[in-house]
Order: sequence, then C-alpha cells, then structure tokens
Amino acid sequence: MSVVREFMTTDAQCVKEDQSLQDAAVMMRDLDCGSLPICGNDGKLKGFITDRDIVLKCVAEGWNASEKRAADLAQGKPIWIDADASIDAAIDLMEKHQVRRLPVITDHKLVGIISQGDIARNYSEQRVGEMVEHISAKTPMTPMG
Repeated sequence: MSVVREFMTTDAQCVKEDQSLQDAAVMMRDLDCGSLPICGNDGKLKGFITDRDIVLKCVAEGWNASEKRAADLAQGKPIWIDADASIDAAIDLMEKHQVRRLPVITDHKLVGIISQGDIARNYSEQRVGEMVEHISAKTPMTPMG
C-alpha cells in the first residue's frame, strides 16, 4: 500500500505566523506556488494561506498587506495528514474537505505537502478521476476546514 511520504513534495516551505501577507505573496512568487503553510514560531502548523486568500481577504478589503500578518488569516483548525497515512486516506481527506493540497506532518512538524497533482502523477487513473471529480464538485477551500 502506498503512503503519503512516497508521493509528497518534500521541499515545502512555511510562511511564519508573524510574517506579513506581503512576505507570503513574495514567497509564493519566488517559489512559483499559490499556497503556503503557516507555521508558528514553534514550527507547528497553524494554518494554510493561498494567493486567493490574500487577494480576497486582504487586498479586496482594503487592508495593507505589509501590515497584516499571516496569522490574521490562519483561522479554524488546520487540515493535515501524517506522512505514514495511506494515499487513500489523503484522497478521502481531500474529498471530504474539498481541498487540492494537504500539509504533511511528522512529529508535529511540517515535512511536506501532498497535492492532487502529486497523487495524479503516481496513482491509479480511476481513483484519481474520482478524486478530481469529488474535489472539484464544490468551490475549493483552503485546508483550514
């Protein structure tokens, strides 16, 4: 049985909870990604932020992205998966919460990210098709639940 650690991206980076939303946007640009986990100063996952969150919850509201912190958008309980969980468990979690990516945790620390794309490149076509259909059925949410 395949586990998450076999498919995940291991070079995931965090934006720190006390960094600005502008810092988060610059990181996303430099890393060529659309989302980042938010990590506390203790290294633990505090949330997840997307480029869409920054636009809709900061810029569109007239906030100054250099003054607002990543922690300001880290609301709710983060959704994550253990590195040793099965790929089917990751797919089920993505489907349940309508998310396309999950932070991967080991010993309470971020060790990677698994995305719908990571699974699609490495898993059975039929299961991937079902996952895409179920995840895309509703408006995507950030992995904050």
